[in-house]
Amino acid sequence: MFEKLKPVGMDPILGLMAAYRADPRDNKIDLGVGVYQDDSGRTPVMASVKRAEAKLMELETTKSYQGIAGDPDYNLRMMALLFGADHSILESGRIKTIQAPGGSGALRVGAEVIQRARPGTKLWVGLPTWPNHIPLLGGAGLEIAEYPYYDLDTHSINEEAMLKTLAQVPAGDMVLLHGCCHNPTGADLTHDHWDKIADLALERGFIPFIDTAYQGLGDGLDEDAYGVRMMAERLPELVIASSCSKNFGLYRERTGSITFIAETTEQVEIVASQAMSVARQLYSMPPAHGALLVSLILGDEQLRADWETELAEVRTRIQSMRALLTDNIQNNSAGIDFSHVKQQKGMFSFLGLNTAQLDRLREEFGIYIVSSSRVNLAGINSNNIDYLCDSILAVLK
Repeated sequence: MFEKLKPVGMDPILGLMAAYRADPRDNKIDLGVGVYQDDSGRTPVMASVKRAEAKLMELETTKSYQGIAGDPDYNLRMMALLFGADHSILESGRIKTIQAPGGSGALRVGAEVIQRARPGTKLWVGLPTWPNHIPLLGGAGLEIAEYPYYDLDTHSINEEAMLKTLAQVPAGDMVLLHGCCHNPTGADLTHDHWDKIADLALERGFIPFIDTAYQGLGDGLDEDAYGVRMMAERLPELVIASSCSKNFGLYRERTGSITFIAETTEQVEIVASQAMSVARQLYSMPPAHGALLVSLILGDEQLRADWETELAEVRTRIQSMRALLTDNIQNNSAGIDFSHVKQQKGMFSFLGLNTAQLDRLREEFGIYIVSSSRVNLAGINSNNIDYLCDSILAVLK
């Protein structure tokens, strides 16, 4: 049966991680892996999560399945987190959320439902995007099209080309948008961009598919949700995939959700039934642990306050590393302007270094950055910042 299978190459980021681990040097730095790290280089369990786990140990009485849709309380609390507790969509009857195994599981369930609703639907993806978006969503059968998003020369969103392309998207097509903290560029849509895209969606009849995996890591929980909340007010249909991996630090717990907004209450009930049918075929039941922790944290006044404080500390630390890196490498012999790094949001930015410079950083200095020059700013800390900046300045000479 298996004799005709060919080996599949390792994912470039996973390959970079493997090379980093095999590097015997003590002063090596990994800026490729996409997880948050604190100033000591660890990916910690949040204190609020630890307290929620202790509370869950006392309250949990069974490990039985929780149902295909997941924990109902978690689903309600995730909707309130995404849209705000007082958003009109929550009382409209036009919205349904089901728990999913991480943001990736949420994206795939959304794509499978779209494929059932309209086989071969065209999904427009802004370039560049998270590398797994296209195989994950295209693997469900959606046809992938592209629109320009980021200008590598100006280190900013290519607004004119993006809006010109989206103005040609046919009715019924889907458009993938990053809710905040764009991965991999860090260049986020402004409120004006969001408003213009919503105008086009209404005019053209396309449906946004929003991937929001970093709520709270950009400007704040409410600030980062502007696009999701505005579009939920204005558009008849919307799909949102969300993840708790980054803002709750629940990476290995695979905690996410997929939310559908339809034109009518009858339609959204049908969509939810289809989503649960998809889930049943893909993974049967979602994992419970992470969702129960999120539900406990969001439902407990003190735990939520503590979590929000911790999340603010994460956000502030990333912002401080952005500023420190920018200030230390701005005056370089190559005359390269790195000011965009300080201005962007979330964990990632493109440095704009070329292949030869990235190779030198890896080979001579043990600094691992993916080939696009995307860096994880959370991989920088007070112990490695000087060495990193000196190394970057050295390869720019």
